[in-house]
Amino acid sequence: MPHSKIFTVSELTKEIKRVLEDGFAGISLQGEISNFKHHSSGHMYFTLKDEFSQIQAVVWRSRAQGLYFTPQDGMKVLVRGNITVYEVRGVYQIDVAHIEPLGAGELQLAFERLKQKLAAEGLFDASLKKPLPRYPETIGIVTSPTGAVLHDMLNILNRRCPALEVILCAAKVQGAEAAGEIVQAIEDLNLFGGIDVLILARGGGSLEDLWAFNEEIVARAIRRSSIPVISAVGHEIDYTIADFAADLRAPTPSAAAELVVPTTAEMVEFVRDFHYTAGQSIREQLSSQRDRIKALLRSHSFNRPFDIIRQRSQHLDELKRSLAQNVTHTHAILKQRHLSLTQRMASLDPLAVLRRGYTIVYRDSRIIERSHLLHPHEDVTIRFTDGNVPARTQE
Repeated sequence: MPHSKIFTVSELTKEIKRVLEDGFAGISLQGEISNFKHHSSGHMYFTLKDEFSQIQAVVWRSRAQGLYFTPQDGMKVLVRGNITVYEVRGVYQIDVAHIEPLGAGELQLAFERLKQKLAAEGLFDASLKKPLPRYPETIGIVTSPTGAVLHDMLNILNRRCPALEVILCAAKVQGAEAAGEIVQAIEDLNLFGGIDVLILARGGGSLEDLWAFNEEIVARAIRRSSIPVISAVGHEIDYTIADFAADLRAPTPSAAAELVVPTTAEMVEFVRDFHYTAGQSIREQLSSQRDRIKALLRSHSFNRPFDIIRQRSQHLDELKRSLAQNVTHTHAILKQRHLSLTQRMASLDPLAVLRRGYTIVYRDSRIIERSHLLHPHEDVTIRFTDGNVPARTQE
């Protein structure tokens, strides 16, 4: 048997790593994503598979931040990168440097999957939609500070209502960082406060160009907003996930500017209508109160006030007499009751008995009620009506 070198596991893995990484650098690979995970570290991990085989894939955070879309399970993609070996487990994987959907059809499928998922959660329910203020004073706009969209919107808003205050929160509306900046802008305007309505605006473009508004994080940020949100993304035929999550969809940014605020003429007409309605209401109230006063002037009570006073005075005299009679009667009853009680108490007074010639015999301050209770030669006290006399018993 020929002699062969004996490898350690680490040595063999390093050798395989060298061969694979040198032999499979800069390759392109297509397949379907499964088991996608976006780790809290920012790295993305997934399995790329076809009908018969699969390979693990990783997109490092620095490259993941540059994606204009979020990969999803079931999406067919084209990736470019290098084959590497993860030595700890002895497995090979593709280190993805670039990833893109295999045509617009895959993005459309991703759009439909996310739309169905969020709809099932109730994120698009009409009951969650906030009403827009009829006459806003301050409007927040999230869009790119360059380009015709912002210029057109400001022109329309200034023409319709010059006194309106507009606050721009600039954000990228296309590319890898757009979704994150849109979310941050929505949150910043909510923290700023005093804004009546918020507009997300972007001009038209391809599905890829508008993809930032199809990201899940943007839809959830719209729903979290305490300010009503109008989505004005693309042309009239373009629909994004943001349109479904927003409180109102405008077909274009210019249409959003038209919808969000009435013209000065409309507001003047409203003020005129309000003035007329308020004046009519005041006139009706004045007429009602005038009729009431006339009825009071015609009433018997208003025309004969002294007669009413005399009747009330006579009634008061009657009440006084009734009160005096009640007091006299009650006093007589109480006086008779007092006299009766006094007489009863007098009849029970022991001194009254002594005054009639009777005496009371005491021994040691105790009354002797029976003769057999006394013994010969005992000292006793005899109580008369006018004093006490000491005595001694005989046989």
